[in-house]
Amino acid sequence: MTQGSATPLPAPKERRRLREARALTQAELASRLGVSRSTVRSWETGRTTPRGRKLEAYVRLLGVGTTLSDDAVSGRQEGSVPALVGAGAPLPSRENRASEDRTADGAEPAEHADRGAVDKDRDRDRPGGEGEWGDADQDSAVREPSLTPAQAFDALYAFAAPALVRQTYLLTGRRELARESVERAFQLAWYRWPEVAVDRDPAGWVRATAYEYALSPWHRLRPRYRHPEAPPAGGSERALLDVLLTLPPVYRRTLLLYDGVGLGLPETAAETEASTPAAANRVLHAREAVAARLPELALPEDLHRRLTELGSAERLRAAKPRTVRHHGEHRARQWTRAAIAFTVLLIGVTALTLRTAPDHYEAPLSPPETIHGLPPRSAPGPLSAEELVLRAKLRSQTSSGPERLVPDIR
Repeated sequence: MTQGSATPLPAPKERRRLREARALTQAELASRLGVSRSTVRSWETGRTTPRGRKLEAYVRLLGVGTTLSDDAVSGRQEGSVPALVGAGAPLPSRENRASEDRTADGAEPAEHADRGAVDKDRDRDRPGGEGEWGDADQDSAVREPSLTPAQAFDALYAFAAPALVRQTYLLTGRRELARESVERAFQLAWYRWPEVAVDRDPAGWVRATAYEYALSPWHRLRPRYRHPEAPPAGGSERALLDVLLTLPPVYRRTLLLYDGVGLGLPETAAETEASTPAAANRVLHAREAVAARLPELALPEDLHRRLTELGSAERLRAAKPRTVRHHGEHRARQWTRAAIAFTVLLIGVTALTLRTAPDHYEAPLSPPETIHGLPPRSAPGPLSAEELVLRAKLRSQTSSGPERLVPDIR
C-alpha cells in the first residue's frame, strides 16, 4: 500500500515533535501501534518508513490529518520550538524511564501475544529483511523530494538552534557565549556537513560540539568574558542559575542532559564520554547539591520544569541560518588562505636557508697570542758592493758550482 496524499507522513524530526506534543513516549506509542520501541525510533530517525495499516494508525495517533499543516508551519518558527530539545513534554520520572528501558531491552508490550511478534517487527525494520525496508524505502524515496544541503542545514538549524542557545546559557550563565558557542557548532557542522548529514542524531552532534566549545577553559582568558554578566531578573531564576554554576562543569553538563534535555542515562553517558554508573552518580550528586540549596527542587519533575522556565525566561535569539552558513564559509576561506600563506612562507624560509647556509665545514682560526722571550725578527738589509760581486760570480759559474765546492774523489 502506498502512502496517500490524504494522510501525508511528516519528516522524521516532525514525527518526534508531534509525538512529544501529545505527551507520548516511544514506548507508549509502540504499545498502541503493536510494534517495538526500536521500530518507533527507526521511524523518527528516518531509517525506516511505516506502511499499510501501521502507517494509517501512526498518522492517526500523531494527529497529522488535523494539525500537521498548522504544526509544520509553526514548528519552523523560533517561538514554537520547545525550550529544550527533546523536552517538549514533561520529563518522565525514573520509574517511567525504567519501564521504557525495559521495553527497549525486549520486554513485550501489552498488545503483543509473545516475544516472537516483537522480534518479527524488529526483523522487518532491518535492511534486507522482510516488510518495510525493501519496498517502502523505494516508495518513500520517490514520494519525499530530496533536500539540498543548504535546505537540510537550515531545517536542522531552525529546529535545534533556539533551544540549544537556551541550553548553553544554562551551562555557562553567559548569553553572548551561548550564542557564540551555538553559531560555532553549526559552522563546524556546515563545514563537515557530509559527515553530519548521515549521523544518526545530527542535533546531538551539534549539541555536543556546542557544549565542548562553551565549556572550554580558554574563554576565561578572553577580555570580553572576564567580567560577569547581569543575572536573571527573577529571584528564583537567579538562585537556580547560581546553584548550577557552582557545580563542576561535568556535573552541570550531565544534569542538564538528563534532567533538562531529557536524554536517557546511556545516551547521557555516551555524550559525556563516561560510563553509565559514573553518569548516574554525577546526576545523583548534582541533584543533591541543587536540593541542598533549593529544597523545593528535590523532585526531578520540579527541577526539569524550573530548568525549562529558566531557559525560556531569557530573550536569547540565534542568528539566521543563512548568516551562520555565510560566516562559516568566510571563516573557512580565511583559515585556508592563512594555511596557504603560512605554507608559502615556510617554503620560502627553507629555500633561503638552503641557499645561504655553508655547504662545507671550515675550522675556526685560533686567536693570536703574544710570545715573550724571543728577539724580534729583523729583515735583511741591502747588499754591499762585495756581496753583489760575490753573488754575480756565483751566478756565472756552471751548474755544478765552483771547483772549490766540488768534492775531490782522490
